[in-house]
Amino acid sequence: MVRVLAAARHRSERPRPAPLTLDDRPSPWLRACGMTAVVLLGAWLGLLVVGDVRAPVGPMDTTMTLRPSLSGGTKINVSPLGALHLDSHIAPVRLDVNVDQLDPDRAQALVDHPERISGLQDEVARDVEHGTLDLALRSCVAVVIGATALGLAVYRRPRRALTAGGLALALLTACGVTAYATWNPKSVLEPKFSGLLSSAPSLVGNARNIVTEFDVYQKELARLVTNVTKLYDVTSTLPAYQPDPTTIRVLHVSDIHLNPASWKIIGSLVQQYRVDVIVDSGDTMDHGTAAENGFLDPVQDLGAPYVWVRGNHDSTTTQRYLERMRNVHVLDDGRAVSVAGLRFAGTGDPQYTPDRSVEPGGDAAEELAGARLASALRDQKAKGTPVDIAIAHEPVAARQTDGEVPLVLAGHIHHEATELLPYGTRLRVEGSTGGSGLRAVEGKHPDPIEASILYLDRDTHRLQAWDEIELGGLGLTTAEVSRHLPKENQPGGSPSPSSPSPSAPSSPASPAPSSPSPTRR
Repeated sequence: MVRVLAAARHRSERPRPAPLTLDDRPSPWLRACGMTAVVLLGAWLGLLVVGDVRAPVGPMDTTMTLRPSLSGGTKINVSPLGALHLDSHIAPVRLDVNVDQLDPDRAQALVDHPERISGLQDEVARDVEHGTLDLALRSCVAVVIGATALGLAVYRRPRRALTAGGLALALLTACGVTAYATWNPKSVLEPKFSGLLSSAPSLVGNARNIVTEFDVYQKELARLVTNVTKLYDVTSTLPAYQPDPTTIRVLHVSDIHLNPASWKIIGSLVQQYRVDVIVDSGDTMDHGTAAENGFLDPVQDLGAPYVWVRGNHDSTTTQRYLERMRNVHVLDDGRAVSVAGLRFAGTGDPQYTPDRSVEPGGDAAEELAGARLASALRDQKAKGTPVDIAIAHEPVAARQTDGEVPLVLAGHIHHEATELLPYGTRLRVEGSTGGSGLRAVEGKHPDPIEASILYLDRDTHRLQAWDEIELGGLGLTTAEVSRHLPKENQPGGSPSPSSPSPSAPSSPASPAPSSPSPTRR
């Protein structure tokens, strides 16, 4: 008993730890950072665990999921065909829609009752609306539970855990408000395809349909679902692309730079898109020597007429070799020619940079060549044979034709760009269809192989839409196709003017950002 009392007295005599003072507590910034980390991590874990919804959309079974993302947008996965990416909204969350499978009963009902197709657009819109609402509610529950559970595990205090849950709910609400405020239903008009879907631009309709059929979101989404149904119905084999007979299809290539793989790619695009005419805006060669001329022999067997202008890596020797080929139209000094129902005029690059004995003329030489081309365009208009498309290798020269032609094509800078010039002429600059040739490995990553399909109205010869095609460069196997529309052809846009005029600048669309001043390549 005595020993017990002594031990108790000893413990009572031990010094007690001093209470925490204000200086000993974590700083408010540190506590705030800790709470922020708990909220974000808990919300993310909650979305991963329970934040998805299985929803029928027309004849398809889909899974809708919200995912954290810096860029936002919507991704539609159509396994095993690939994916579509839509710039639908700007917010730190992305909507993922996985097309899981085709429901045989609902698909068969559409086959047995084709009259239901006409009402499918409303059905799809209702399905998407219900699925999105269900996803929003489940996501709210998921992030609150996730953040609260993690807060309880970290702080072991119910009040702090509930605070974390409330902050997570507020964060998700703010993301939803931001997504709603930036929602862009027209994004379905300019999707980006990846995987096998990159060879099926018809998935969202051909150029003519996209221009003329505009109950935008419902109709295009309905067309997407019905076409995906057809894809699965033929055992996931992509159907052949059926071009709209009311359009003339122009394949624009440039800066091949002696890449032999380009001819196979061009031939494939000609066949798949039923291309009417190929336009090459120069730099087909690398040094322009006679020894390289044999590289050009496949041009006459590509399956479509070939319109060509000289680039700064193409010599007059190159030009003369091409002039002797059948089905090839070489344009220089403003020469005009009619091909596939369109009127083309173009000029070769005035500078031949592989020749080091000649001092380069710089932009002044390009501007002079462009001015001569503009003069030739005015002469053609005065004769009653106006030109539909002008071609120059260098964008500096191409810009001199502003107001004289609806569309001018160029290359040289090895990346794609579009610009609406002040007097209404649209400038389309093509990337390198050769992946920059031997220059492909100069940078950190291989340059992509780029080309474009331009859709022009068969009656008015005006540009209706274009598809930008990008293939992975050296050693890569990626593919992407993105659809673009002139702003005057989008919903609510004013029709494009019948012809540009220097005295009447075109106003329906604002110019795209200009590309940086190029260097000689």
